[in-house]
Amino acid sequence: MHWPTALVFSLIGRTLATTPGVSPASVSQSQNPGTTFNIQKTVNTPEIPPTPDIVLLVDNTGSMSGAISDIRTNLKSVISSVTSSQPTAEFAVVEFGDDQGGSSVPFRVDQGLTSDTTALQNAVNGLTASGGGDFPEDWINALYQIATSAITFRSGSSRVVVLVSDAPSHDPSGGHTLADATTALKTQNIRVIAVNVGNIDFNNQATSVTSATGGTLIPVGSGASGVTDAILSGLHNLPIDVTTSINCGTGLSVSFNPTDATVQSGTSTTFTEKVNVSSNAAQGTTIDCSVSFLLNGVAGGTSFVQQVAVSVNDITPPILSCAHGVNPDGSPNPNTNANFWTLIATDNVSKNLKIYVVDTVSGVKFGPFPSGTNIKLIQAPGATPNIVPGQGAVNWQITVKGCAQLIVSDDAGNNATPINCCARP
Repeated sequence: MHWPTALVFSLIGRTLATTPGVSPASVSQSQNPGTTFNIQKTVNTPEIPPTPDIVLLVDNTGSMSGAISDIRTNLKSVISSVTSSQPTAEFAVVEFGDDQGGSSVPFRVDQGLTSDTTALQNAVNGLTASGGGDFPEDWINALYQIATSAITFRSGSSRVVVLVSDAPSHDPSGGHTLADATTALKTQNIRVIAVNVGNIDFNNQATSVTSATGGTLIPVGSGASGVTDAILSGLHNLPIDVTTSINCGTGLSVSFNPTDATVQSGTSTTFTEKVNVSSNAAQGTTIDCSVSFLLNGVAGGTSFVQQVAVSVNDITPPILSCAHGVNPDGSPNPNTNANFWTLIATDNVSKNLKIYVVDTVSGVKFGPFPSGTNIKLIQAPGATPNIVPGQGAVNWQITVKGCAQLIVSDDAGNNATPINCCARP
């Protein structure tokens, strides 16, 4: 058996132009509070949606022997193609017939969801084409059964039913209408790929259910592998809805334009991500934001998770004060004329501030001093500015010509408004 070369390369062996995932995957920036910035994000979708649960739903009536033979021969190639893109894929095999035409098996699950290739092959090998007394079959009932109870889908999976038939369905079918089946499928987020072996869309039923569920209708080409080629084509060309799940720390928020996008699997879409740093974001901290890009509502894995880290700049200057100091014995000295002062500097971020004392007349600079330093200040216009160790609880004795101007900068380079401490005569 020879597979058409173009299909082999385009479906089984095709290589994506880019690796599936989000780019850039991480962004780190320093920003001031109250600012915003934009990031251009590209999401490269996988050939097949993540964590796929794929149900092969095969018509078992008499006219389907050739299609069943194709599936039986090429099943492993289909599985290999899917798992090369999504290694966690699982498959099920279900058959249906003509409930009103004497089919021996109107509906049956031959193999539930599994990754066991041998079990799946055995299930397909057991398919037999027979029966089917009138033109329509009963795939509407089969779709309803799959959506409601017959298949146990994994939580968080991408759910796909590949319907293979050459005829439309009775409606109602097994007591269920096309509307019933469509509603049940949509409730369970199941997409339908309809593989048209002959006249499956004779009365637009297949178009209706594939359109409503976000699936596709695929014609069968010529050749011995026409059916499985169509199955692969459908699986590799599903629409993918790209949305986001955002989790940001306090003070950071992100939004996307557009908010979501629908593209063909294996292609890319671009978003403009707007990052907003709140005006009251904690300065001097790093705020993280995690954005998970969902594919048809399903987490795409670690490659579809973006990390944003914003270091919030410290833009608030320190505050200086010159408080009444202490006597050498450590007791408070409330006397404003005693010239004992405590140098104090506070900041919203920096802890180890360094205070300098500048003589306002001579410009001589003393320090640095830590906040809480106790000084005795002597103002002597005719003296040479100097500093000597103080006594007891008084750390330093500073002599200046004018006043002692206090200056300080925090670790971010923000300068406090200078203040003057002046000695009393």
